Amino acid sequence: MPPQFATPAACESQVELDLSYNVLSPSHLCFNIEAAHCSGHQVLSERLAISSGVVSHRFVDEASGNRFIRIDVPEGELVLSYRATVQIPVQPVPDNLPEVPVSQVPDAVLKYLLPSRYCESDVMWRAATQLFGDLPPGLSRVRAVVDWIADSITYLPGSTESTTTAQHVFVQRAGVCRDFAHLGITLCRALNIPARLVVGYVWFDDPPQDFHAIFEAWLGGRWVLFDATRMAPPQQAGRRLCPPADGGFHRRTRGSGRATDSGGRMPARPKSNSRTMSNRSIRAKSSTSGAPFSVQRTTPTGRPDGNAPASAEVTTRSPSRGT
Repeated sequence: MPPQFATPAACESQVELDLSYNVLSPSHLCFNIEAAHCSGHQVLSERLAISSGVVSHRFVDEASGNRFIRIDVPEGELVLSYRATVQIPVQPVPDNLPEVPVSQVPDAVLKYLLPSRYCESDVMWRAATQLFGDLPPGLSRVRAVVDWIADSITYLPGSTESTTTAQHVFVQRAGVCRDFAHLGITLCRALNIPARLVVGYVWFDDPPQDFHAIFEAWLGGRWVLFDATRMAPPQQAGRRLCPPADGGFHRRTRGSGRATDSGGRMPARPKSNSRTMSNRSIRAKSSTSGAPFSVQRTTPTGRPDGNAPASAEVTTRSPSRGT
């Protein structure tokens, strides 16, 4: 059911994820599907189930709180199931949040000003300055960036691929959620506003459910969430993941080996020599006892395709320390 919002202080969300793969040859896979360990939320309960006979190794990236599952998989069917209940505090966003001068940006945040593989802020600075350089600095300017992206870029599934960058999206004027987020990050960084990607689970009013990418900008000494697709308003509650290290939308599944894509929403796209066939079932529900709160989700290096309008997000990754 869609999330319900009241007035004070916290949002509680349930994540339900089911993945199945037809593995064609022995493979090594790495999954990033669990709610991140970060200060932005609290994992109240969770359960992970993997096909019997499969040995897994789990680890946490200490800098970001992102959690990973590595498994060696024999030929045949692989099934994973993840359930979690996550509580996130409500964080109202004041309209007067200022931009932070570069000299005052914390050391840990400074890296989010740098250009990256998908976010070429060094190349896009002239366009960013022409479009937004004369606007008053602060929250209103980032909102103007988000409004421009929403009005100028067409949401078009299949229009981009894993190598598409923010500059490509700016030129071709079409993309999916990850591309909207990458462009928002790029324009903000070009304006000397630290920004990073966040990905997670989201509740869409129109099924099927899917992962979704948004971004956050450093304003007034805190991270503030934005969704340029306007499909999952950050004011709504959800679970949160971590931003990827390079600002790119990371795949939730990476690996080496051979498998086939059995369809379903958000098929995993393993790196290079892997082909995976997957069936995915994702459900995210939220309930709040608090005011509108920023929702988001994040992934590591890959990029999901987004969906239809959404009412709440659940994120499985917390902000990582990369660009």
